Amino acid sequence: MPAITDHMSADHRRCDELFSSAENHADAGQWPEAISAWQQFDEALQAHFGMEEQVLFPAFESATGMTAGPTAVMRMEHQQMRALLAEISEAAGNQERSAFLSGCETLMIMMQQHNMKEEQILYPMADRSLPDAGTTLQLMQSA
Repeated sequence: MPAITDHMSADHRRCDELFSSAENHADAGQWPEAISAWQQFDEALQAHFGMEEQVLFPAFESATGMTAGPTAVMRMEHQQMRALLAEISEAAGNQERSAFLSGCETLMIMMQQHNMKEEQILYPMADRSLPDAGTTLQLMQSA
């Protein structure tokens, strides 16, 4: 059963919905709503990164012995996205529509590419490699 793939892919979709809400509110000039939605998105994405970095990646690396493979790439991409999140948060706080939407466009491209690699490569590998993917999934949900 591909428990990790299903759960983490669903979490990607949840984050995407929050992202879209923030972007739509900012585009309409609805800054209080945009800022609130952006904060919810930022928290959800940071929690998603935390599940991966604190539980999934270490479990995968332990099971496979691969520490310089896909998890290293994912961690690097997380750092790039975190830097962009900070820039977009600043633009939101200053109600800078152009900077906010431009940053969102860049982040969307990064997230789409990143999520595709996770959903098509890393998560299926984790489902196959981890001896007890269900336990790993439970640990991720409590992280």
